[in-house]
Amino acid sequence: MSPESEDSGRLQIAVGVIPDVRRRQVLIARRPDRARHGGMWEFPGGKQEPGETIEVALRRELLEELDLRVLAARPLMRVAHEYTDLRVQLHVWVVDEWLGEPRGMQGQQFEWVPVSALHERKFPEANLRIISALQLPELYLITPDLSSYGPEFFEMTRTLLTAGVKLLQFRSYRLAATERPEVLRRLSALCRESGARLVVNGDPAEARACGADGVHLGAARLMGARDRPLLRPLLVGASCHGAEELRQAERIDADFAVLGPVARTRTHPWSTPLGWPGFQKLALSTRQLPIYALGGLGPQDLDAARQAGGRGVAMISAIWSAPDPAAAFRAGLGQEAVS
Repeated sequence: MSPESEDSGRLQIAVGVIPDVRRRQVLIARRPDRARHGGMWEFPGGKQEPGETIEVALRRELLEELDLRVLAARPLMRVAHEYTDLRVQLHVWVVDEWLGEPRGMQGQQFEWVPVSALHERKFPEANLRIISALQLPELYLITPDLSSYGPEFFEMTRTLLTAGVKLLQFRSYRLAATERPEVLRRLSALCRESGARLVVNGDPAEARACGADGVHLGAARLMGARDRPLLRPLLVGASCHGAEELRQAERIDADFAVLGPVARTRTHPWSTPLGWPGFQKLALSTRQLPIYALGGLGPQDLDAARQAGGRGVAMISAIWSAPDPAAAFRAGLGQEAVS
């Protein structure tokens, strides 16, 4: 049974995320007042008809609704949701190329809205996971694992945040426990100043105490979790290496996962790389969860990650060990599609 038809009890809906990359906006439409969820905003799309694939349904709906002819699109995620009287599954695709200018073919209102402002509009509940995924940047930076973090580290962190880092994970196994609070306090302050979000690889209580924006669960902590450790809007990320961990990340309702290693790494030479085919197989099997590719990757791998079904790329040495870390990160920003 294909993923598109895996739950015949749900109404299958094709959804298009149509970005204006230059302005960092997406197209949304307002539902008619008399329709279900009347007056709310949504991402354009509609029901899959018998005999259609999701991609065919998406192309048909966007042509009928907005007079847009889709040239290139790729899957982003699936969202299963239960309303009181209806079970739906949204198949969300990013439309990278199209012909035409959008116009409301059925009289509907539509607007280009910054991704950062989507939460200001009222959407049906099933759309909220899409918004959360879109507000995750495609480049996820992880700190190097050091035994001490001195002035040079904090100055470089400030430079990278200025260069455009929007999601930073603090990960250190070598730093003494007594020194972690001060390092995290300083990182939290830097991220707040720049409008970036900080997640802590470690204990959820530690993340709350330092004022971070969330927690990143290592594989062992993930598998030991019984439920989601932090309430939204705090983020919960998860490190995964295979299908079992991805299923657990979905079960605890994590916001995103990191999957790898995709390539062989200097720090983990004993780990067998997934390769892009292995990453894609796992990513496409768990489309409820935005997934970052990790392991021997850099900004140059962003398009490969997208094509393999990933949200983006998580990076460590490709940035921190670059001759000019800020320039290396900015090069990746130029390739971002939706964020």
